[in-house]
Amino acid sequence: MAQETELKLSLAADDLPRLLAHPLLRTTPRRQHLLNTYFDTPTLQLRQQRMAVRERVVGRQTLLTVKTAGQSVGGLSRRGEWEAPTRPGAFDFAALVDEPTLAAALSRVAWQLVPVFRTDFHRRTWWLDHAGARIEVALDEGAITSGAALAQPILELELELLDGPVDALLDLAHTLTLGPQGDARHALRLRPAQRSKAERGYALFLGERAQPVKAAPLALQPDMHPVEAFRAAALSCLAHLQANEDGVQLPEPDPEFVHQARVALRRLRTGLRLFQRHLPPRFARHWAAEWKALAQTLGEARNWDVLVTETLPARLPETDRSPSARALREWVQAQRQVADMRAAAALASPAHALRVLAFTRGVLALSAPDAKAQGKALARWAAAHLRRRHARLRQQAREARQAGPEGRHALRLAVKQQRYALEFLASLLPAKRAAQAAATLADAQALLGDLNDLTTAQFLLAEVPAGLADEAVAEVQERLTEALSQGLRGLPRLERGLERTERPWG
Repeated sequence: MAQETELKLSLAADDLPRLLAHPLLRTTPRRQHLLNTYFDTPTLQLRQQRMAVRERVVGRQTLLTVKTAGQSVGGLSRRGEWEAPTRPGAFDFAALVDEPTLAAALSRVAWQLVPVFRTDFHRRTWWLDHAGARIEVALDEGAITSGAALAQPILELELELLDGPVDALLDLAHTLTLGPQGDARHALRLRPAQRSKAERGYALFLGERAQPVKAAPLALQPDMHPVEAFRAAALSCLAHLQANEDGVQLPEPDPEFVHQARVALRRLRTGLRLFQRHLPPRFARHWAAEWKALAQTLGEARNWDVLVTETLPARLPETDRSPSARALREWVQAQRQVADMRAAAALASPAHALRVLAFTRGVLALSAPDAKAQGKALARWAAAHLRRRHARLRQQAREARQAGPEGRHALRLAVKQQRYALEFLASLLPAKRAAQAAATLADAQALLGDLNDLTTAQFLLAEVPAGLADEAVAEVQERLTEALSQGLRGLPRLERGLERTERPWG
């Protein structure tokens, strides 16, 4: 079996001439026309197992390819791959796949395989020696098709590592993204892509729309070093962010895309704080600032989303069609559109593509001592760390009752940070206790979040220009104040609950 390690980058069509003008791509490439047919069973068993079976026609030759499930983050993916010449329709998996169990499983379903979708594209290929590695650079232009009427364009760059360090792939991607001038101010819109052609093809075949993606559970090993744990957590957060980026950039995005992207950044920033003393100081400071700036942009979009879709409709019914109410709705919706456009632009920018590449590269380059000889080093560290955070959280809960809005805000942030820290480390803790602590923190976060949404709405509505919708604004502000007062009545009980929360370990 060959282990395929590649970095996939999507390219904006307008930037194609500048990519081809890059000094590294000035040699004459090999040109091919590739027609690929992807097969699966009628129940899509292969897709369920995140596998792909493909016939590729290149000139007069047909190749059979099998790819297994892999991991992808920052556009960088690793997966198993087998490929060899074949006769069309001859699925001889026993001869192709050298893993007996997999070969047998594929052979059992071979008779059921039918075409699902096709990719038809022209490929230009260069082979580069870069940063101590041999890398194949493939530029693909064409389309994914399914049936007679369904099509989706392909324009992407694939960097496949043939030999050498993985870091060289990320370095080459960074160099190409900077463009022919080698200047970040004129960088190409060359973005790390998470979805393969196969994943896109299945989505097209099924008519699937992009859906918001929640964070995947994180499994850590007790004998990991904290640096290794941070690497796993950080790459998980980055995958969570990237899974929602395309959705944020849709013309009328589901607010949940923005929410999940923001949650990914919150978790990532929590991870940087959680593991800070085990990370290089310069690394921790730089990336805390980088992700904070992006989080603020997404946070603004999220605030307007909540106001438009939740807070305002509950206080200004659609039945109120007065000129003042209509003017307020139109003004708020316009602010939301501007904020959504800023969030989309931030994630589509070359600066963000460079950020993702640089962060992925930096995280993979972090070194940690061998923790195997230290016993359950991470488990001991996690218990000690959560014990300290738990004590601080209880103290903040006691103080929040007398501290007013600022105290509530500080408590809300502390609850979020403790919850995300607990999610990162939950696999190292007794499952029942961890679940109970997580439920208590989730309840606290929900109430504090509702109170924060009400307070944020008050601030946002204070920005409405005088004379535009004074009557509607005054009415909504009064209702927000009533809701806030009512919500505050539950705060003492919540804070007492946090004070009494048991430690999430045995």
